[in-house]
Amino acid sequence: MNRIRVGAVSYLNTKPLLYGLHHFEPLQNRFSLVEDYPSAVSKKLQDNEIDVGLVPVAVIPTLAFAEIISEYCIGAEGKVASVCLFSQVPLQEIDTILLDFQSRSSIALCQILCKEFWGIQPKFVPATAGFEALVSGTTAAVIIGDRAFAHLNTTPFVYDLAEAWQQYTQLPFVFAAWVANKALPRDWIDVFNQANALGLQHIPEVAANYAIADYSLLKYYTANISYRLTPQKKQGLQLFLQKLAKL
Repeated sequence: MNRIRVGAVSYLNTKPLLYGLHHFEPLQNRFSLVEDYPSAVSKKLQDNEIDVGLVPVAVIPTLAFAEIISEYCIGAEGKVASVCLFSQVPLQEIDTILLDFQSRSSIALCQILCKEFWGIQPKFVPATAGFEALVSGTTAAVIIGDRAFAHLNTTPFVYDLAEAWQQYTQLPFVFAAWVANKALPRDWIDVFNQANALGLQHIPEVAANYAIADYSLLKYYTANISYRLTPQKKQGLQLFLQKLAKL
């Protein structure tokens, strides 16, 4: 257990946290890192190919052992910008929603909001690569991660799922958390948390390093993503998991 196997989502929203992992000296040589899209990292955690992963929270109930080990997460207290329902028509006219294959949490969040908050009953269709181009007429799509940015200013109707959750529950939403599938050494967890904290001290640098044309990463890291796993976020997470169990 000297070198902990860590998995992380490869999206832009994780870059501040990963900066800390790579630059905090006491953590070096004590972990190995793999990056992939959310559902793939979840699968690695389920299959014990990694020991801890920054994974969509919907995977938690599927693990025989699951412990959130960090004070940091990928969360939002309002608009998240990178997890949205994109449509050519208003909500009430949508009859089909294509579901992004990369994250089960975002899919479940959309289904919960449709049923409990928006009061619509669309047909949900699992999507495959390239589905973003199929948004047309009354067919909408949940698009997540870096690919969502390109659609924010080009799609007539954009429904931010984190914002809708906050409006519905008055609680923030946690998209991903650092989850271990086994008990990890406490001293390693402490150092790991310090590494996460270091990364958040370098947000302007990270934003500059990964700048994109479609959206300001400085805004994304400071106004959209909320990285601290606060008591309110834990409440929002528990409520989501309760609703997930009823889907």
